Amino acid sequence: MEKKLCLSSTNKMIAGVCGGIAEYFKVDATFVRIIFAILTLLTYGAPFAIIYIICWAVMPLSED
Repeated sequence: MEKKLCLSSTNKMIAGVCGGIAEYFKVDATFVRIIFAILTLLTYGAPFAIIYIICWAVMPLSED
C-alpha cells in the first residue's frame, strides 16, 4: 500500500494536520503537537501558523 500524507480524520484537535503527520511517520500525535508548539513559540508564531494553514488547505482528507 502506498504511503500518503493526509489530514487525520480520527486524531485531530483543530484540522488534523499534526495527527496526519504523526500517522505518516508512525509517531505519537502528542509528540508532533509539542514539537509544533515549541517551534511556533520560538519563531514568534507567524511562520509556523502560516505553514499550518497551508498544510490544512493542501493536504487531502484521509480515506478511513
